[in-house]
Amino acid sequence: MRNPPIHLPTAEGPAHRRCSRRAALPAALGLLASLTPWHSAYAAGGSGDITAEILAGRDVTLTGDALVRVPSGTTTYPGVISGEGTLRIGGTGTLILTRDSDFTLPHARQRQSAKVQGGNHPYVTVDQPDPPAVTVERGATLQYGTGGGTGLIGRFPYNTPGFALNQDNIRVDGTLRLSLTRTFNLGTLSGAGLITQPRGMWGKLQLAGTHPFSGVIDNGTQMDAGAPEFPVSLPNAHAVLNQGTWTVDTPLNHTITLRQNFYQREYGSDINVQSRPGSKVILTGQYSHSDQGGDTDPTLSDPDINWRPVPKNINKRGTNIKGANVQWGDGTTDKIFMPGTAQTVYINLLAARSRSTLAFAYNGPVTLGAPIGGGRFHDTLSAPGQGDIVIKGVHGNDVTFAAVQHYNGSTTIEKGATLRLGSGKAGGDGGLLTDAPLYRVVNNGSLISQNATTPLTLSKISGSGSFTQVGAATTSLTGALSYTGPTKVTKGTLALTGADSSLEASSAVLLAAAGTKLDLTKAGDQTLRNVALAKGATVRYGNEAKLTVADTAASGDLSGSFQGGELRATGSMTGAFTVKGDYTQAREARLTVRADGKPLHVTGKVTLAGHLHVDPKAKAPTSGTETVLVSNSGSDKISGTFTGLAEGAKVTVLGTEYALTYKGGDGNDVALARTKSSGTPAGAAEGAPRNTPNSSAGTSFPWRTTTLAAALPLAALALLFAARRRRGSRRGSHRAP
Repeated sequence: MRNPPIHLPTAEGPAHRRCSRRAALPAALGLLASLTPWHSAYAAGGSGDITAEILAGRDVTLTGDALVRVPSGTTTYPGVISGEGTLRIGGTGTLILTRDSDFTLPHARQRQSAKVQGGNHPYVTVDQPDPPAVTVERGATLQYGTGGGTGLIGRFPYNTPGFALNQDNIRVDGTLRLSLTRTFNLGTLSGAGLITQPRGMWGKLQLAGTHPFSGVIDNGTQMDAGAPEFPVSLPNAHAVLNQGTWTVDTPLNHTITLRQNFYQREYGSDINVQSRPGSKVILTGQYSHSDQGGDTDPTLSDPDINWRPVPKNINKRGTNIKGANVQWGDGTTDKIFMPGTAQTVYINLLAARSRSTLAFAYNGPVTLGAPIGGGRFHDTLSAPGQGDIVIKGVHGNDVTFAAVQHYNGSTTIEKGATLRLGSGKAGGDGGLLTDAPLYRVVNNGSLISQNATTPLTLSKISGSGSFTQVGAATTSLTGALSYTGPTKVTKGTLALTGADSSLEASSAVLLAAAGTKLDLTKAGDQTLRNVALAKGATVRYGNEAKLTVADTAASGDLSGSFQGGELRATGSMTGAFTVKGDYTQAREARLTVRADGKPLHVTGKVTLAGHLHVDPKAKAPTSGTETVLVSNSGSDKISGTFTGLAEGAKVTVLGTEYALTYKGGDGNDVALARTKSSGTPAGAAEGAPRNTPNSSAGTSFPWRTTTLAAALPLAALALLFAARRRRGSRRGSHRAP
């Protein structure tokens, strides 16, 4: 660090003008001082080296820049320092001030001013801070007070509303110990040392303004970082060692961002956050236990210590959000602010002037391992939290609630963000307080249920986002469900349990793996849109209920099974799926089946209307064989026919003519039988659907394929078939004239 220039007193009156040679002497001394160590240029008195006066306990009136070289050990100073100048504390010992001292910088060096803004809600900011009036050198310790109310260095000329702003700024490269039981301000802090308050010291340091300080602040009992009367900024502070209560507050319509990591070593420390209307507090670091590094560089040897209890619970810490708007993270980190479980952290969401809001804004996966409640300190579950949770739409923001939450409020998932309920591992199951009066979920992103062992119930889900079931434990949806994104089941069972619950608003229903289930048996009649059903997946519905499938996903075949009363198809149905119940096809519907011997299986009654499309994706049937398209294992005959395809209608597949029968197989199956005739058929299955968006347009599925264009006119089809036969092509589709 460069030493500041030395301002030595000069003579007054005509004596110093007697000759130019004598007048040049002070300038030469000043040049010499700039070339030698700072403290070596002092003279005795109210400037220069005043160590002797301090050690003798005498009052000192500063007349310039003064230095105290504190010897090793402890020196208690009972005097008062006043006047104009600066005070530098050097040496290796500790200097304890027992009485308040009041001095200022020389007038020529003063430039700062306190600006009061905010109208009816005044707050104070500082323009152009003065250079430090007090400097604590590296290796030295300055202590304000001995556990009482005096011992502070300060000048308070500004008459600032709500608090007393100190004009005497301080640079701390060594240690400043605050042993005071009063509320006080230190002006602008700079340096890279340690500012520390002993534990049990019920004084309160008010940190006002922007502080270039880059060291560590050790809060032993309580400190205010911002208040309604002043904002705070600590852009460079290395860390906060919080062993008491650290309170963050804001003026009206202000955002305060603290980027420091917070640490604690003793049970019971906490961070209280308050804010005014229109304001926000953003915390981007972590609040962690510390077991190494001491006061000057607190760190944690193993991050896992934050997640497990240790003897005497010395790693337990908490935060109380009191009617505040708080955000953890700013989209540039994936380190959650409160790492831990209910055994190591507590989080209280409280109402003061208003309800609280807690937002998560991370650029990668984070896990909240503790419940958010509303109790008093560590007794967080004694009352529900009073506030709302927001998962911000920040790229990569993927938040897991690995504990059952206990807040009475809404949960909003913004577009592009993900909220996971449950970690998917034993002991990490999550959930929401669904029976709270203000509970609701606004999902415009992705909501994922992944509990391993504890069944989860959710309701009142709205928004444009998706819902995904991936946990081994069953998830039940009940009550009003109006979200419009897709519903996916990739593992386990998703159940609808309310008579008034419906997935009709969901753009698609996807059961993506064998063993996955959609259980609608307690939900009455249902309508599903754009269904995709993997082989071995099951949709179950009540034996007396009707399941209407508006469309299957334009993404491939249905391969699983529908089990229940009546399955009514009103849209597009594709694949070799199974209906364990009755199958009814409406006249506006279309059934697409394959010509390779993999039929639709129905165990109950079959009632047909609408269109049939034979999709020859595999080898077509050979001459003399019969290929079943709809296998009816019940004893009843098939009712109705496909549009334009009466019994015996001719169907051409890949240029080969077949007869369609509703009496095939064991007597009541829909089948194709090859005929000996050729030429233009009397009737034909409808061509492949047009490649146009359906109700799930814009949704991407892992098994999506592109459908063929609408059927061509007959003349064009004839030319097309002739050309394909010459090329040896095996693709084709037809429609009734």
